[in-house]
Amino acid sequence: MTTTTVAPPTGATPVDLARGFLTGGVVGVSLAAFVVGCTLGKVPLIVAGPALLAAYGLLFRLAGAPRRAREGALAPRTALALIDALEVQKGEETDVPVRFDLTVAPDRAPAFRIRITQDVHVSELRDHRAGAVLVVRYPPDRPWLVRIVKRPTPEWEERAAGAVLESAPGPAVAADRQDGCAWSLVTLLGVLLGAAAVVLLLRAELFGKDTDAPDGRSASVTSSSTSTSTVTSTGTVSFGPGRSMLDRGALRAAVDSLTGGGGGGGDGKSALTVVVQEQLLTVVFSPAGADAPAFDPRSLPFDRVPALVEEARTTLGVDSPRTWQLSAERLTGALTIRISVAGAGGSASLEADGQGVVVRRSPAR
Repeated sequence: MTTTTVAPPTGATPVDLARGFLTGGVVGVSLAAFVVGCTLGKVPLIVAGPALLAAYGLLFRLAGAPRRAREGALAPRTALALIDALEVQKGEETDVPVRFDLTVAPDRAPAFRIRITQDVHVSELRDHRAGAVLVVRYPPDRPWLVRIVKRPTPEWEERAAGAVLESAPGPAVAADRQDGCAWSLVTLLGVLLGAAAVVLLLRAELFGKDTDAPDGRSASVTSSSTSTSTVTSTGTVSFGPGRSMLDRGALRAAVDSLTGGGGGGGDGKSALTVVVQEQLLTVVFSPAGADAPAFDPRSLPFDRVPALVEEARTTLGVDSPRTWQLSAERLTGALTIRISVAGAGGSASLEADGQGVVVRRSPAR
């Protein structure tokens, strides 16, 4: 019996590694874009993440179409095979993995030895024993992809029952491809680098941070001063996209950044007026030595502000409110907080005291 040696591919080729890195990069970019889009509330990013992954999958499949067409054009070859040895692997399922050492003897072609692993139903294990002859099938251009035919045709079943085969000399070649850890490592590296690229590109919006902010807060702090009969100073805190003064703790932190000597010009002084909008805080500080109705901006009822804004939006009869503004002052003696909302249905406002209790409403007309 003429024999030959089958050499299945072993290990990942450079092309496989490059493809794994590219796949990992696309997966990392897609996942990071989706997560960052959800965090920032950006619909284009949310859509772009899965769309990129779907487009890459489609291109990957189209690129492999010619190869699959060539492989599909070749009819699989059927042959007899002798079980030289077998080993039942551990398994808890009905189909258990079995490692076979086979001598494959195709018609009009040299025989070869191959080692494969294939699941076998527990009820059929008794039919698979060393020395038994089976029917196998494999692509003619890839003989290492041998699979045992579970239900052969009557003709091949009859041939297997009466066939006498001899083991081919030499060791059985393992058909199970061993990629090792290289492919997994480069794919993981691609995922990490892809995700990091998205985060770095959108870090300013993601963290809502101006790198020039002296205290490292997620805000931009500036100050200005004007001169009349006395000197006043104005401090501002602005947030980037994706952040709001209504976020938990955001308004308190912004006020602290101005009143705590953080470069905003407050230096612990009292305020004449505090104006808050969605992403902007403005504090007009009281001139030094002036007898003006000022107050400590840190005394504002910060925890009540989101609820007051929501009440102004929903209970004052303004349809589709688009903007809101909070102003706080002590011109009448007691601290007054006024929240105005404006939208398609006009504008309206409500007033609250220093504890955040509503004392007056001016609904839309």
